[in-house]
Amino acid sequence: MAVTESREVLIEATPQQIMDVLLDLDSLPSWSSSHKKVEVIERDEQGRPTKSKQIVKVAGISDEQELDYTVHDDGVSWTLAKSKQQRGQQGRYTFTPDGDATRVRFELTVDLAVPVPGFLVKRGAKGLMETATTGLREQVLKVCGA
Repeated sequence: MAVTESREVLIEATPQQIMDVLLDLDSLPSWSSSHKKVEVIERDEQGRPTKSKQIVKVAGISDEQELDYTVHDDGVSWTLAKSKQQRGQQGRYTFTPDGDATRVRFELTVDLAVPVPGFLVKRGAKGLMETATTGLREQVLKVCGA
């Protein structure tokens, strides 16, 4: 059964500054406790990641996954290429300028391959949403020196 969650956060930075943090996949384990290891395996002609291998652990469940990335004018998205624990995953960050800040919307759909108790799914989703928004905000402000 697929689970979809979304959340918004206001970040006092430009869309490009936020994009730079999101595309720095090598630093992801330093600010996302779910990400144990991340390796970029393909990049586009501009050096942006297009495919990565990741080892993640959410709500006590570990997974090895490959993700394909697409950069958009207003954000970045990814889809699951391979996984041991998921049938599918789609994620997207969308940026909307808001004065001197940027409103960031994060959406994630995960289709687990194995049955997981509902309370674990909710706990995992809550942690992922927190990291993907508040954690991202903290990392962007740290990188930008704000």
